[in-house]
Amino acid sequence: MSTTPTSEHQQLAAALTEGLALIAASGSSEDLRGVMSSLTGKKGPIAALKSSLGKVADIEARKELGQLVNEALVTLQQASEAHSRTLRAGEFAAQIASERLDISEVAMSAQATRRRGRMHLVTQATERLEDVFIGLGFQIAEGPEVETDFYNFEALNMPPSHPARSMWDTLFIESDVEGSVVLRTHTSPVQIRVMQDWPPPIYAVMPGRVFRKETPDATHMPVFHQIEGLVIDRGITFADLAGTIESFTKAFFGEGFTSRLRPSYFPFTEPSAEFDIRRPDGSWIELGGCGMVHPHVLRAGGLDPDEWSGFAFGFGIDRMAKERHGVDDIRDMYSDDIRFTEQFS
Repeated sequence: MSTTPTSEHQQLAAALTEGLALIAASGSSEDLRGVMSSLTGKKGPIAALKSSLGKVADIEARKELGQLVNEALVTLQQASEAHSRTLRAGEFAAQIASERLDISEVAMSAQATRRRGRMHLVTQATERLEDVFIGLGFQIAEGPEVETDFYNFEALNMPPSHPARSMWDTLFIESDVEGSVVLRTHTSPVQIRVMQDWPPPIYAVMPGRVFRKETPDATHMPVFHQIEGLVIDRGITFADLAGTIESFTKAFFGEGFTSRLRPSYFPFTEPSAEFDIRRPDGSWIELGGCGMVHPHVLRAGGLDPDEWSGFAFGFGIDRMAKERHGVDDIRDMYSDDIRFTEQFS
């Protein structure tokens, strides 16, 4: 028995309504694919209506019904795509949440909070020193660890024949001109780069890693860390240097500490001094070297020594960390022995 066009319209409307409801009720992308397969497949209600079009005698009615079937299929496809986007977004978020890794340094447990990592003692000391000097009005500067002979020696008043070069056990890098490239032996080359690049007045500290051909022992390492300070301004005197060293000593170590300067020699400063720190118990420890920037060094940095003057100072960060934490052997700080590192937070 053939159906009337009115009946086929009703079947199409019912199939479309049911199909939209099934699409909206799909809880996953897999469910949605199954629903669409049943709705638009060869055995689905839309396909059945499409097959019955040949039984419609009236050509205009057949064309109209065919157009409605196509529109229904488009409507179902659009609804499916919209719901699929929503489902995929939710599924992706759920996947991200399930695969998420906690890479923070602190892991929460039912009993306690346990640190998974700690900053190295030298890193702790470096950051604390930087904070102290920033509080005193200094800026932080950095420079390359592989240097030219000019910046590491010559610009610091040590020409090739200067005997002071023997004060540093230098590690050389292979280059076209033998001896022209080195692993920097101190952070002083950054002073020259700062003077060349920064307009005065200059108040800067330069922390960094340095290299010397030394045999490791309880107080020495071939790779260690220094922090260098540089002040360039008009009318700077040795009294400003002494006052800065004293201010730093009290800011870093505490009010119970004080400093003193002893005459010394460095090729890049004149006059030069060693500075010591006195502990509250009255004992003294040598900390580093300092002095007024030599006129030759000012000229190498592009500054006129008749207009500008300044001072520089420097000391080892590793030694600061060693003294601060009472470490007997500096090699322990680089042993990666967890029994050692767990002592420090």
